[in-house]
Amino acid sequence: MTVFAAADFDGHEQVAFVHDRATGLRAIIAVHDTTLGPGAGGVRFWPYADDEVALADALRLSRGMTYKSALAGLPFGGGKSVIIGDPRRDKSPALMAAFGSAVDRLGGAYIAAEDVGTTVADMDAIATSTRHVAGTSATSGDPSPWTAFGVFEAIRAAVRFSLGRADGDVAGLTVALQGLGAVGFALARRLHDAGAHLVVADVRAEAVERAVAAFGARPADAENIHRVAADIFAPCALGAGLNDETIPVLGARIVAGSANNQLAAAHHGAMLARRGVLYAPDYVANAGGIVEVAYGSGFMGARGEDDIRRHVAGIHDTLLEIFARAGADGLPTAVVANRMAEARFRPGGARRAGAAA
Repeated sequence: MTVFAAADFDGHEQVAFVHDRATGLRAIIAVHDTTLGPGAGGVRFWPYADDEVALADALRLSRGMTYKSALAGLPFGGGKSVIIGDPRRDKSPALMAAFGSAVDRLGGAYIAAEDVGTTVADMDAIATSTRHVAGTSATSGDPSPWTAFGVFEAIRAAVRFSLGRADGDVAGLTVALQGLGAVGFALARRLHDAGAHLVVADVRAEAVERAVAAFGARPADAENIHRVAADIFAPCALGAGLNDETIPVLGARIVAGSANNQLAAAHHGAMLARRGVLYAPDYVANAGGIVEVAYGSGFMGARGEDDIRRHVAGIHDTLLEIFARAGADGLPTAVVANRMAEARFRPGGARRAGAAA
């Protein structure tokens, strides 16, 4: 496995492969770009099929964090880490502390935070070995409610732009929501409270049953929820769900969700546009969590919850600008978002891989 020849390598500044014999830790830490600040991003704990899949995820996710933080106006670059294993079976405080030691050896180039498969308690364990961690119980805590709030604002912007509802009102609209983890369930609650009708899917039957009971949601098959006739499709599970197979059969006119790397490849943004589907670029829509982490960990100065709320709510206006520029220039929304982000972290520089239509 050659990092420099990997399809998802994009001039990453640093990629560290980590192993700890005592705990069995196997991890990859990828730092994409630190122009605007340290590479901040979550620690994903997942049973990857093999090391190459894990590396691809770390490379793609870390690149996405560079773009996310740049467009969100945060003093961060892009970083991400993956721990290879089943978090329900392989995780332990000692393993997370060993991971923290690996983070510490990078000298602040990477700041760890919560992601799929990790929790606030895990961040606390990491913090026993390094100060380069955010989202601990002593700082900002669980960022998922803020991520959900940001995605809700993204949906409102898309509804306003695409459906002509001046206030972005979702009442009476149908949302097909894929993934009912911490963010997906919090988003479902916001949508339900705002009067939307929910169709939900998750690989965990108990999560679906909970949403059906709490929100009167209609259950759907996790493999086919993208086909459901709906106004909005909200992917809130894992990435690469928008691809050659799913896009032709999408049942919604709007895609806005919290999943990272929703486009399996760069050309899928153009494919959505040709189908007349309005896509809210994932790293714009799901930036609420990293915004909260930045404030809660002191990177934005001594500010309170109202400041966080105003900053996350700004996702709405950022997306309206992206949608308007895309329409005026005849470009996919993903390309426009990439160019706007690149203007902030790489002004005057060459466009990066993946920005083509």
